[in-house]
Amino acid sequence: MKVILLADVQGVGKQQQVIDVKSGYANNFLFKKGLAVVANDENMKVLNDQLAEKRAQEAAIKAQAESVKETVKEKSVKITASGGPDGKLYGSITSMDISSALTEQFGVDVDKRKVVLDSPIKSAGTYTVKLKLHPKVETTIYAVVTVK
Repeated sequence: MKVILLADVQGVGKQQQVIDVKSGYANNFLFKKGLAVVANDENMKVLNDQLAEKRAQEAAIKAQAESVKETVKEKSVKITASGGPDGKLYGSITSMDISSALTEQFGVDVDKRKVVLDSPIKSAGTYTVKLKLHPKVETTIYAVVTVK
């Protein structure tokens, strides 16, 4: 019996997947628990509509990430922090600071979790910072840190 899974079922399949299972398993477990529906024409049309909508949303998210990439690609973001005369900062520059600076200087909203730092920046200088905007979209920017 062909069914459409409404949720992930361990050892069986993932949500929105069409699978073939024995009718007893479908009737006695999957349908009773609300984990699946019969894969008839009506339900297949609904599934195809949902999958098309999901693909469109993913394409829009990727397009937005590409737009942000083109805006900030290979540019320098300037950050000023408090520090001593030897160039050491009193605190450190984190991914949140870089995200805020990108918003202020370029008008792009980059989540702090998308800013990849090897370690927090603790002294003045120029640093290469990777932005992982989408699983398939990455770019590099430069963080120029100066001491006040």
